[in-house]
Amino acid sequence: MVLASCTPQPATAPEITPAEPAELIIFAAASLVGPFSEIGELFEASHFGDSVLFNFAGSQALAQQINEGAPADVFASANQTQMVAAIDSGGVAAGTQQVFAMNRLVVIFPTDNPGDLAALLDLAKTGLKLVLAAQDVPVGRYSLDFLEKTVADPAYGESFKDAVLTNVVSYEDNVKAVLAKVALGEADAGIVYTSDISGAAADKVDWLDIPDALNMIAAYPIAPVTGSKNLELAQAFIGLVLSPEGQAILAAYNFIPVE
Repeated sequence: MVLASCTPQPATAPEITPAEPAELIIFAAASLVGPFSEIGELFEASHFGDSVLFNFAGSQALAQQINEGAPADVFASANQTQMVAAIDSGGVAAGTQQVFAMNRLVVIFPTDNPGDLAALLDLAKTGLKLVLAAQDVPVGRYSLDFLEKTVADPAYGESFKDAVLTNVVSYEDNVKAVLAKVALGEADAGIVYTSDISGAAADKVDWLDIPDALNMIAAYPIAPVTGSKNLELAQAFIGLVLSPEGQAILAAYNFIPVE
């Protein structure tokens, strides 16, 4: 009679199903196109199979889309106002937002300087064609705040703000549209962020600095969206933005790092 072996048989390893590749959807302010595109590539390189999809637009438009239930995983705004709007609607959980960069205003003009700009006072010259972002766009609001500050400055006087606003020929939906019109020579001047005069744009425009006393420092907050289907990846992306690598990329585009 043959007895069955009592030697224990090796257990069969459970079959591991690889995780499905995920698509991370980032809603980001238009001024972040350059640095976030680079950060997205860096993120994909370290998350094999996962991809990053960006929706770049004015922060006010992005907040509205989130409020209306558009699918998104991360929201990066150019100001606190639109982040608060997303929080108030339930699109972002209060307390999850973090400031990841700062920015400041600058006056730009085409390199051939058709408006003959030499100082900020020249923005009030009769006939100058000025382009600003719309008031509900962060950079548009900051631009109006800058002009409001000049009212109390004796170097500019009470009439300066109104004279400048008289020269506005269009109000654009986002900061990149302002940059494009000036770079193409469709306007004599515009107000954008310092981060916008980087890359190819730096060869097409010159600029006038706005002194600290009149400038507006923009704080950029980022947060996961409450309806995210990829919350762990969303947190990983935010971590990369706040990391030394992410901050270095932002600094290369003339943003002011927070780290």
